[in-house]
Amino acid sequence: MTSRLIEPSFWTQPLNDRMREMIAIRESGPFSKVDFVNEMTGAEEEFFAVTRFDEIVQISKNAKDFSSAQGAISIVDLPPEALEFFGSFINMDNPRHQRQRAIVAKTFTPTDLATVLDSVEAISREVIDGFCEKGEVDLVQALSQPFPLLVICDMMGIPRSEFDTVLNATNVILSGGDPEFIGDGDPMMAIFGAGIQLTELMNGLAEERRKNPTDDLTSKLVHNDLDGEMLAPEEVAPFFILLAVAGNDTTRTAISHGMNLLSQHPEQRAIWQNDIAGVTPTAVEEIVRYSSPVTFMRRTATRDLTMSGHDFVEGDKLVMLYGAGNRDPQAFVDPERFDVLRSPNPHLGFGGPGPHFCLGANLARRELAVVFRDLFTRLPDIEVVGDAVPLDVAGIPLVTGVKHLNVRFTPTPRSDA
Repeated sequence: MTSRLIEPSFWTQPLNDRMREMIAIRESGPFSKVDFVNEMTGAEEEFFAVTRFDEIVQISKNAKDFSSAQGAISIVDLPPEALEFFGSFINMDNPRHQRQRAIVAKTFTPTDLATVLDSVEAISREVIDGFCEKGEVDLVQALSQPFPLLVICDMMGIPRSEFDTVLNATNVILSGGDPEFIGDGDPMMAIFGAGIQLTELMNGLAEERRKNPTDDLTSKLVHNDLDGEMLAPEEVAPFFILLAVAGNDTTRTAISHGMNLLSQHPEQRAIWQNDIAGVTPTAVEEIVRYSSPVTFMRRTATRDLTMSGHDFVEGDKLVMLYGAGNRDPQAFVDPERFDVLRSPNPHLGFGGPGPHFCLGANLARRELAVVFRDLFTRLPDIEVVGDAVPLDVAGIPLVTGVKHLNVRFTPTPRSDA
């Protein structure tokens, strides 16, 4: 049964079909050993899939015994330069993690984010204006992809002329090896090439901001001095890659999954649409719980230890499967039910509690709240046409992406018409 976790067909099936299969894996125990072949080395390896809520929470809180430094976003061990290139401080332990996160967190205070949150409103209007007169579009291409990435690019000060470069590069990094985005070449080479593109773009912008500061986040990062500490020049680009990928994927995937879920549960859509302001806070959390856009994060045991009756040895890989934890009946009442009024909802969609909890969670919540409000008010009859098309992944994806979702609606005028 657990071998299914490394089969692409497990991850390309519809969300609820995948979660139904996950029930049996979760019920077999909190830790399920999965054998696999490391395609980079050809060696036979193993990891333990963590599928229950309580164990995911315990591991997330305990960074001392469960390290991120050997690779949080990759099941296989990657070279240190690759870990920092793509993961920045996600792939670090303290004190390095604490230092970098503290520097970045200083620019994510409520005051500093106020301007960004205001821009979410303007960008949502702008993006919906771009397709509201058409009547039928691929929602992923028209809204889910550009909206959160435009927010990030504007926040960082990336010029709109470079948006397509950032979009194409992030599509490659988030593709899970899908040939539609990487072509016929080697997936790892394509991903590294996309990372190099983003690095060159960001290094050039950071150098410009050092000479000519502005009010964007890039300027704050290269001039931010926290108790004598600031991001080193070589640390800025990896942070941008983290922001452009991790800061983009939750919102991007949740929009697509959310619209699809509302199509499948019209009674829940009616509840939300009849009281948009009142229901939005709980509906946003339920979309993130139910769809769990981020598939996993990995930790590595730093010593021999026992948890929930299982003995681990130093070096064991533990892969926390957030979707499984978010459907754990020990943590959620009737977890397979999509309920936009669910409360409480202590989901793991932004990671477990602890030092690596998503720094941009509040921004993602705001983006989802604004975009669904605008869709309901501007395109009230928007509906899904056909089935969602998943990413054609090669293995366990970091993000359970939707690459196409056709929707239909009554055309409406642009907001500036």
